[in-house]
Amino acid sequence: MRVSVLKWSAAQVAKKVINNEELFILDVRNADAFEDWKIDGHKFEYLNIPYFELLDGVEDILPKIPADKDVLVVCAKEGSSLMVAEMLSEAGRTVAYLEGGMKTWSEYLEPIKVGDLTGGGELYQFVRLGKGCLSYMVISEGEAAIIDAVRFTDAFTSFAEEKNVKIKYVFDTHLHADHISGGRHIAATTGATYYLPPKDAEEVVFDYTPLLDGTTVQVGASKIDVGAIYSPGHTIGSTSFVVDSKYLLTGDILFIDSIGRPDLAGLAEDWVGDLRETLYKRYRELSDDLIVLPAHFMIIDELNEDGTVAKHLGQLFAENHGLNIKDEAEFRSVVTEHLPPQPNAYQEIRRVNMGKITPTQDEQTEMEIGPNRCAVR
Repeated sequence: MRVSVLKWSAAQVAKKVINNEELFILDVRNADAFEDWKIDGHKFEYLNIPYFELLDGVEDILPKIPADKDVLVVCAKEGSSLMVAEMLSEAGRTVAYLEGGMKTWSEYLEPIKVGDLTGGGELYQFVRLGKGCLSYMVISEGEAAIIDAVRFTDAFTSFAEEKNVKIKYVFDTHLHADHISGGRHIAATTGATYYLPPKDAEEVVFDYTPLLDGTTVQVGASKIDVGAIYSPGHTIGSTSFVVDSKYLLTGDILFIDSIGRPDLAGLAEDWVGDLRETLYKRYRELSDDLIVLPAHFMIIDELNEDGTVAKHLGQLFAENHGLNIKDEAEFRSVVTEHLPPQPNAYQEIRRVNMGKITPTQDEQTEMEIGPNRCAVR
């Protein structure tokens, strides 16, 4: 008895993640692709059966697929999951498939309000669940500033239109290596000022405004200051922000469960000292009450119940292993010798962000495929 096949968008799956709902995922990609990168959820269960093993039918896996839970079939780009979903439908099961597959999941952004700012302003975190990227928009009295925008610029410009604000400033905390920045493109489209740390910009081929230590940019008439703090270590130019004296945007220097890696420009040995200086001295001079908002997360456990990724700096000093390695030699060993695999195509991504190459949209998608790998845990 054939039943309906449902089509779910990435937004629908994101709601399942953020709302901590149950979901059973049948992932029909090859085992190595599944092991490297999957849709993570607090209450998700998984079955990985490569598509080619199901060409003769799905009867053998029916006992493994629950009848009392939502079931989602996932593949790389949609086609294989649709075919498997239809086979399950013919076997009498109600299932859904992910529209656009893991490609679409990698690209989806969920804007979540982090909190209110002085004078009626707001701060939003754009959570890219499929890649672990986090971008930010500061809104105040008709103006907006964007920090660490990913390449899906429409998500930010459309949100600004929805909020009836003009994008005045765009910042990148550093020259990104794991994803393609949308910062300068948003600036070009909106007329906003684009800021980039000059020490990371020595090879860029486009105009920018230098983001220097101590830079303060006022957003809106309510005097919400976005203040910059030089914080090298992930890159030589890495810069943090304190927003409204309440939030610390750390870029890829400090995460909730880990710290930044210093090797993505091939200079781990040179930058490890800067990383320690930032984490163990510069940040220690800041208030423990600041709420840390990083540019990435690695694991689903870093998400709060509302879907945001945020925690007080004092809590991280107490709980984050990377902030509690007293011996400098041990610290150096941890961040130079025990690194995860480097991000997919990170060298090419750096060149894109320098403006040296302009790949097609499909090429950009391939460059970014895979999980976040900016951290040392």
